[in-house]
Amino acid sequence: MLDLADVAALFGFLALLAYFWRAQGTREIALRATRIHLQQQQLSLLDDHVALRAVWFKRNRKGEFNLWRRYVFEFTATGHERYKGIVITLGNHIESFDLEPHRFPDDLLH
Repeated sequence: MLDLADVAALFGFLALLAYFWRAQGTREIALRATRIHLQQQQLSLLDDHVALRAVWFKRNRKGEFNLWRRYVFEFTATGHERYKGIVITLGNHIESFDLEPHRFPDDLLH
């Protein structure tokens, strides 16, 4: 028979599982958006990866609390240098991108 401690532990485990499931979906959204953003600027995503670096609670435009996440990634313009970038999500929406100063692909032609 289940007692209250077992039910609480089961609920906690399910809540943790739901968080990780949702976090994986948000990471996929950030990765897809990063690929598109970099392609539009003629840059290449290195390692095909974004890594979670920070999580915080923040209100969205409607005033609801959502998880704010900062992902970091590396990109290149030339194939030789590595630069760092950041993508910020709020809930499942992309808030912003921030790219380190880098060479532009057109600079390589001149």
